[in-house]
Amino acid sequence: MSKIQNEAELVKEALRVGMSYAEKRGVAKFDDTDSATDKLEFVYRLLVHDKLIQPLQNDQLSQKAIRHRLAMWIMRVREQKQAK
Repeated sequence: MSKIQNEAELVKEALRVGMSYAEKRGVAKFDDTDSATDKLEFVYRLLVHDKLIQPLQNDQLSQKAIRHRLAMWIMRVREQKQAK
């Protein structure tokens, strides 16, 4: 797993976009009391379920890996929007 510059900022953006996506789909409503860890895991699992990202192998599933995967996803989404 290679280090991404500004990964923390990318994860925040991915969480914001992912939460918005989940709420628009009507599958979740997030509260301020929900932990960031729970939100990240939910967004990750939703994106995997919708086949927007590849799932991690069970032995590699960790918060660090989820954060990295979401950062990679939001970078790809940004690139696609810029290409249009």
